[in-house]
Amino acid sequence: MTKPYTLKKSLGQHFLHDENMCRKIVQQLRYQPGAQVLEVGPGGGALSKYLIEESIDYKAVEIDKEKYEYLQHTYPALKGRIILQDILQADIPFAGRFHVIGNFPYNISSPIMFRMLDWQEQVDEIIGMFQKEVAQRIAAGPGSKMYGILSVLTQAYFSVEYLFDVPPGCFTPPPKVMSGVLHCANLNNPFAIKNFPKFKQMVKMAFGQRRKTLRNALKGFIPVQDVEKELMDKRAEQLTVAQFVALYKRFFEANG
Repeated sequence: MTKPYTLKKSLGQHFLHDENMCRKIVQQLRYQPGAQVLEVGPGGGALSKYLIEESIDYKAVEIDKEKYEYLQHTYPALKGRIILQDILQADIPFAGRFHVIGNFPYNISSPIMFRMLDWQEQVDEIIGMFQKEVAQRIAAGPGSKMYGILSVLTQAYFSVEYLFDVPPGCFTPPPKVMSGVLHCANLNNPFAIKNFPKFKQMVKMAFGQRRKTLRNALKGFIPVQDVEKELMDKRAEQLTVAQFVALYKRFFEANG
């Protein structure tokens, strides 16, 4: 008999046990048969056992060696398909475009999304489960207190849709918060951003001190005196994604 796996709080592990919810999450994938799909953090295989039944080229990245061994022993179809590595350190797992799905560990869910943004040229879509508050932040629009760095950066490349809640009782152990599932569809760099690291740096600086106006937050990063007073007197949360992109392009792409 397979040795039961253990839950590791240090890795933020909360495993889905509600089979209807597992199937519902997997059904959110929008792909053509044969598509490449990456599962982030398969854990005990709650989603994996349904994903391997789909007509996809499946791989998974798992940091926990115990889960890695458990999955390959319990689901022979997963042998050779799981990469034992930290997703934040992993190389891009496929050549060409691929889809991403996962119950993202809460303690690194934001860094995982930053990783997906680094890979955005190849990531067709993301079906991600997050702590509800994080999911709401990613999907938030301007003028909201939840609107922030991850909202702007994600929405610069993806359309973001909050799909549904996942109650604590669906997990073992139950988390103390509600979870939420997002669908992010790649818009293929609609703003034609050429230098994502520089754009990211500017957005992070703008939100770094939320109560300050952009004039103070971006002073020293761009020549704020050359920007319309009306814009510089706003706070970061008041700007749309398009306005952030326009500001970035004005100083970092204006000369090519």
